[in-house]
Amino acid sequence: MHFAKYILNQNQPNYPLAERLSWISESETIAMAKLGRTLKAEGKDVISLSFGEPDFFTPDHIKQAAIDAIHQNFTFYTPVAGIPDLKEAIVQKFQRENQLTYQTDQIVVSTGAKNAIMNTVLSLVNPGDEVIIPRPFWVSYADMVQFAQGVPIYIDTTVESDYKITAEQLEKAISPKTKLFMFSSPNNPSGMIYSYDELKALAEVFERHTEIFIISDEIYEHINFEGKHHSIAGFGSLINRTITVNGVSKAFSMTGWRIGYIGAPKAIAFACEKLQSQFTSGTNAIAQKAAIAALNGDLTPTYQMRDAFKKRRDICYERLKAIPGIKLSLPPGAFYLFPDISAYFGKQYQGHVIRNSQDLCMFLLNQVYLVTVSGSAFGNDNCIRLSYATSEENLIKAMDRMKEGLSLLS
Repeated sequence: MHFAKYILNQNQPNYPLAERLSWISESETIAMAKLGRTLKAEGKDVISLSFGEPDFFTPDHIKQAAIDAIHQNFTFYTPVAGIPDLKEAIVQKFQRENQLTYQTDQIVVSTGAKNAIMNTVLSLVNPGDEVIIPRPFWVSYADMVQFAQGVPIYIDTTVESDYKITAEQLEKAISPKTKLFMFSSPNNPSGMIYSYDELKALAEVFERHTEIFIISDEIYEHINFEGKHHSIAGFGSLINRTITVNGVSKAFSMTGWRIGYIGAPKAIAFACEKLQSQFTSGTNAIAQKAAIAALNGDLTPTYQMRDAFKKRRDICYERLKAIPGIKLSLPPGAFYLFPDISAYFGKQYQGHVIRNSQDLCMFLLNQVYLVTVSGSAFGNDNCIRLSYATSEENLIKAMDRMKEGLSLLS
């Protein structure tokens, strides 16, 4: 059973809703954040490590570009695939930072990277198509595939492998029904990054299987503590089958601006534009002007934010490492830790047994008012995800609360 009265799944009235809603679940990161807000509204001292959202403000030069756009009355509908000057800025960004050559008609701007990924999945996946997804994965990947009536095929990883797959695992997972491979690097939830050599080994597998498309989610590209980012589309002929996904949310602390984009083969870009024309149409005009300033501007604020995240990572890592029973690797990117907490399964407190990662998250929420997200939401039930996108003071308190909460279990 779950602890106290706060549970993830509330009973809902039995309305005759569309069957497709049963194919997907609510994002657990959003669900846990809701529970945290409920407790906070009741006056509890809640610390949330649930949301993947930088706690920094959008840089001033980006905000000024939006203000200027408003004063210039840039407030009308935009082209479905994005305004021309933003698409050009994206082309230049891909060339400058990733050595990827796209034309503007290969770019589609969407209302966030999630929108961009969903457009791509719906454009490619037919009922019964298999989509290979390494675990752990970002919470929405599997649901997106299932919504398209595709079949997720998972490749498991562990903390010992730094949550990365090998070329051998990839080869073994491919079948005649494989249509698509989806992954992120830097990864949400683990923070791991595929090296140049690791990507090269995966690329060699894809070069032998020319029928498979790749979605490369690179939204955390600039939150990289170790070195240069590498895009899988840069290997061999893979740019012809890779949809490179990015956006401004993480690198520029622009989550609420809702700007994501893809660089893709023309046919896929056109398909995504067609879909988007019937769903969201063109993305927010003011936000697009702000995104131009972000992509064309100075990256100093981004690097300052990255350095702050690295310091926070180290604070959390050292404290977590000292807690008995926790296994974790040191993530080189993003702003998450994904510790293996399975040593606590079977332990109990006041008659309540911890059976899985969701039980542990609910225990931490109700006993020490710490909001985390279960690893099951990301495909690995042995773990929980901790976002360190909050202040150092909060993180020190959070780690103390985690130690305190886990010490209650026996």
